[in-house]
Amino acid sequence: MKQAMIFAAGLGTRLRPLTDTRPKALVEVNGQTLLAHTISTLKAVGVERIVVNVHHFAQMIVDYLDSNDNFGLDIRISDESSELLDTGGGIKHARHLFDPSEPVLIHNVDIFSNTDIRRLYNNIGVADALLLVSSRTTKRYLLFDESMRLKGWTNVETGEVKSPNAQFSPDGLRKLAFAGIHLFSPTLFPLMDEWPDRFGIIDFYLKCCAMRNILGYSQPNLRLIDVGKPEALKEVAELKNAH
Repeated sequence: MKQAMIFAAGLGTRLRPLTDTRPKALVEVNGQTLLAHTISTLKAVGVERIVVNVHHFAQMIVDYLDSNDNFGLDIRISDESSELLDTGGGIKHARHLFDPSEPVLIHNVDIFSNTDIRRLYNNIGVADALLLVSSRTTKRYLLFDESMRLKGWTNVETGEVKSPNAQFSPDGLRKLAFAGIHLFSPTLFPLMDEWPDRFGIIDFYLKCCAMRNILGYSQPNLRLIDVGKPEALKEVAELKNAH
């Protein structure tokens, strides 16, 4: 059974005033909510169970899913109403809602792309996590060796680096930007036991990449839109209309 988690708990502050009265997940583009677009994308590739985390206007998302009969899927709510748990903490908090024998596709509700999700699933192989990455220009990059195994992270503007290796150098490594979509193996859950309730998933991956196979997956001609600001909604409409 294919399963996924949609991160829909964010405050959506960059989308104000649209998010003054609704959660970011229920902002509409092309007459459909961001959440419906994401669910449709996942359903089309055979995802049967979806966990949606909620915080900002949480009940509105619950009511919206109920009114749409959960889009004919097994949709479960991971409630973060009392505290936002960040990306890593959000996954850890939802642990009991997943099938422990299958990988989980993690997808931000505000990411639109032409990702071939079927191919991403098919490339999980021996990876404990498979991160969709691209060569787009940004300040922060994940660093991979020639076999696309995660080795570290860098902020090219500040020169900051992170790695489990104390003698780490980014020289000679591939710098690729994370796309907000990744496959997570439940075999990683035991490593989260020592982590706090709130933490970022990239920090987690960077801590355990020396002992687990955290791999990057680069899709040629990847087009990615982060719906962080109202003007990005127009880009999404254009991308959808192109299909």
